[in-house]
Amino acid sequence: MTTIVNSPYTNEQISAWLRGLLTIAWSDGDFDAQEQELITSITQNELIPCTDLGSLEPITPEELAAVLGKDKQIAENFLRTAVMVAIADGIYSACEDHLLHKLYQALGQPTTALEALRHTLYDQEKQQNSQPATASLTKKQLDALRPLREWLDGLEIDDPRLARFLCKMIPPQCPFERDIVLFGRKIVHIPPLCKLNPLYEQLVYLRFRALSYLADERGEDISAYIY
Repeated sequence: MTTIVNSPYTNEQISAWLRGLLTIAWSDGDFDAQEQELITSITQNELIPCTDLGSLEPITPEELAAVLGKDKQIAENFLRTAVMVAIADGIYSACEDHLLHKLYQALGQPTTALEALRHTLYDQEKQQNSQPATASLTKKQLDALRPLREWLDGLEIDDPRLARFLCKMIPPQCPFERDIVLFGRKIVHIPPLCKLNPLYEQLVYLRFRALSYLADERGEDISAYIY
């Protein structure tokens, strides 16, 4: 695997970036201490080999903003990946929305995309049998997501460490619901995204672009991410 990284981001920025994404993934409280240690180990040793990123513990919005700086392009690209992680399991929860709102504020970015995403917000009290609210979105609500789709498609894939992370987080196929299992432990349950998630196409496209970047521009073997 290629170990030399030519990237517009420093190691410190990538570390903060991935800590931000993991903080979102853990925001619903479904990860215990052992699972957090496991996914941190996978991120550090498998997805980002030969790079010392330090601790990948949860990060506050203020800490993240201090590292990423005031660059609008970096902020937007981080927020795009943050939204992708928030909706990867097909359910956009209130705790994820609250955290994303804080991240937007800390990075000084307008919350227009976030307002559109709230059309998919999962209301646990109103839903039965743990079915995501996205299953009952109206055509008007789906149309309201169009600007968000276009915004998400604007994500630039220009760092192999982020590309590997996205390939690992986004499932390769969606015929049935499934569990993501790493080293024998279930990390997250994925519902049938193609039926329930109105942004599933953006997730698939992002994963394809990440795979293409690793294979075509980095010359990496992507066979581990195909199935």
